Amino acid sequence: MQACTPAIQGQAKTGKPSDRLIAHLDMDAFFASVELLRFPQLQGLAVVVGGRSKSIIQQMQALETRFGSHEAIEAQSMPRLAQYQGRGVITTASYAARAYGIGSGMGLMKAAERCPEAILLAADFERYREYSRRFKALIRAQGLAIEDRGIDEVYIDLSHCSHRDEAITVARSLQAAIFKDTGLSCSIGLAPNKLLAKLASELEKPMGLSQLHSDSVQAVLWPLPVSRLHGVGPRTAEKLKALGLDLIGQLAKSDPASLQARFGASHGRWLIEASWGIDERPMVLASEPISISRETTLERDMHPSHDRQALSERFTALCHQLAADLQAKQRLCRSVSVKIRNDQFKTSTRDVSFAEPTDDPARIRSWAGQCLKRFVFDRRIRLLGVKATRLSPRHLAATALADALRSNHQAATDPEQLQPVAASQHALWPELEPALP
Repeated sequence: MQACTPAIQGQAKTGKPSDRLIAHLDMDAFFASVELLRFPQLQGLAVVVGGRSKSIIQQMQALETRFGSHEAIEAQSMPRLAQYQGRGVITTASYAARAYGIGSGMGLMKAAERCPEAILLAADFERYREYSRRFKALIRAQGLAIEDRGIDEVYIDLSHCSHRDEAITVARSLQAAIFKDTGLSCSIGLAPNKLLAKLASELEKPMGLSQLHSDSVQAVLWPLPVSRLHGVGPRTAEKLKALGLDLIGQLAKSDPASLQARFGASHGRWLIEASWGIDERPMVLASEPISISRETTLERDMHPSHDRQALSERFTALCHQLAADLQAKQRLCRSVSVKIRNDQFKTSTRDVSFAEPTDDPARIRSWAGQCLKRFVFDRRIRLLGVKATRLSPRHLAATALADALRSNHQAATDPEQLQPVAASQHALWPELEPALP
């Protein structure tokens, strides 16, 4: 590809003047680290968190009964990756496990080939959410403005600091406070924007504190693979690689017109700007969730007729978990969608809207059951998902209902949509005729 045009290159070198200073705080191997607090005897060992295999959970429960406490369980008695059978993926891995090339998103079966003796623990998301709330509360207690980016990371606005040394002091004090209160370590990156701050937080782990300046982009950023840019996923990385763009520096020097022709005007321009360290996105200090979802990959492909009872139980559990999430976030929904992926990896969705907002598990299960009736079940099922949309704060429920009734939305005018069918009528997976062979 041709060299970057002077106009874009000049802009990219300098960027827009900014006095912002953003910190990205990322908890170190968060889920695995939380588990190591519960199982201190596993410190320094290869530990993998992932999957919800019943056999693994039952084995750990039996071990706790046998040894009397989590801390007393002997490491050699715990489940190993080698014994796992299923399609679960790694949620996170300890740093000792990562030395074997094991990482988040990798299939547990594949990971077992690399480190069969790694200890496998089932994910405990309620426990992780509790620790997430604790470390974020500590940051807010310092009067700092944060952008919540997920269970284990936040952006922190440190633009009020008079100089970088002051920001470094704040960052170090946050690391110390979080470790003292939770026993967990975190890494922090300091930079003039969110893109560089996130990259900086990954440079030194665990318990690292790194800085990235606009004038260090070429020295630090350019030698890295394009996949290190936050927002460049595996597919985009493969497309860039096919164009001979393996490194961020190669991307920065590529022809913008060619990139825009290949990836679209907006995405192509963003790729160039990101490779030069440009990111003018503002801090989002308060946000409303657009949707809340729950999904699960089944341990085996399930037959929609022969496994009807098991599918119904899984599906109902997802609906109840979704309702619990809505209640925890003080949100009501007026639309539910269902996602199903079959054994050929084809994904289909169906949705339904209703007038009266709800977080009631029975009503959500009932509406989701209506969605099920609109699927064609001609293959075995690999994945189930349920999502709540058209959310509103619970305290605005009365206003939301009034707005819905005044609107011209079908949910407010279709008699069949005004009230959900009783949940008991959808206690099982829909009857299917003819059944699959």
